[in-house]
Amino acid sequence: MKHLLCSVLFLLSINFTNSQVKYETFQSSTLGEERQIKIQLPRGYNSNQDKVYPLFVVLDGDYMFEAVAGNVDYYSYWEDMPGAIVVGINQLDKRYDDCMYSEQNSLPIERGAAFFEFIGAELIPHIQRQYRTANFRIAVGHGETANFINYYLLKSNPLFRAYIAVSPELAPHMLDYLPERLNKVGAKTFYYLAHTNNDSKSVKQMTQALHTDISTIENEKLTYSFNSFEGPSHYSVPTHALPNAFESIFKVFQPITRKEYKETILELEGSPVDYLVEKYNTINELFGIQKRILINDFKAISAAIEKTEQYQYYEALGKIARKEYPETLLGLYYIARFYEEEGESKKAMRTYQSAYMLDEIAGITKDEVLEKADAIKRDFGY
Repeated sequence: MKHLLCSVLFLLSINFTNSQVKYETFQSSTLGEERQIKIQLPRGYNSNQDKVYPLFVVLDGDYMFEAVAGNVDYYSYWEDMPGAIVVGINQLDKRYDDCMYSEQNSLPIERGAAFFEFIGAELIPHIQRQYRTANFRIAVGHGETANFINYYLLKSNPLFRAYIAVSPELAPHMLDYLPERLNKVGAKTFYYLAHTNNDSKSVKQMTQALHTDISTIENEKLTYSFNSFEGPSHYSVPTHALPNAFESIFKVFQPITRKEYKETILELEGSPVDYLVEKYNTINELFGIQKRILINDFKAISAAIEKTEQYQYYEALGKIARKEYPETLLGLYYIARFYEEEGESKKAMRTYQSAYMLDEIAGITKDEVLEKADAIKRDFGY
């Protein structure tokens, strides 16, 4: 465990040298006091003034901010998630009051109600004015604050689209409120829940009960993920939970995996090209990002077409590849494969010859396309 924590801290120290971390004092009229916040901007934030970024709001920012910000920087560096803005709210010595709720209905009261309004009505609008944020927002909490973030989900128009609740100290009525609400959400919502065997008895019991109820929900708008860890303490479990949460929330953003290829794409009844288009449309709709289709993903769809012998889909794939990578031979190669399998050999030969003039990519070489053109020429005597 010590080696793991040292490795995490080492990675964080490296990552923070390449990202922008700011410390601000925010004067809250709702709370009637100043609050210390931490802000990490993604790498390259100033290089593209039109680009927007998902927003993480991290409660218990005095100790959770660095763990979240480090993971965000690491995952976005490897393009397994988009770059994101991370805001941490320090709650040292104020956590209990910030999370105050009624014993009668488990909803925020007094200082807890004010803190709820502070985040939604003051802090996030301030961040939106100062920085280029997308509409995709993620709330992160641990212990009492993992319960608190759920209050935003109970609203008819939730402030956040994703929730990371680690070892939550759940309010009693939350066991009723949360499953009912998640069953009815009409917009794409991500919920990640985790605990450890070293949590208190009440945390383990209530988290497990919540997991049991959420697991029965059949709502296509909900993406739910859960982990029960063996070994970590209550205070170290966030370092184990966060990577799993990120992989669940940002799965669609990641390259097509071997498992996805075998279990999903090869089993499609319709077009694998439509699957690819939908994947990137979802990325745009969720994160506000026009992401260029990865070469890895083109190769996965091409492999599926070859494997299933559904060569008719090569034409559509070729047109998309020509748009995404016009300077390369990728699109013409796919279109030539379409002509070749459709029996239009002369068109295939000429298309391969045209591809020869473009840049090599995805392991497809100029020699390969020229050999294919020559083979057709020999076979048909052109």
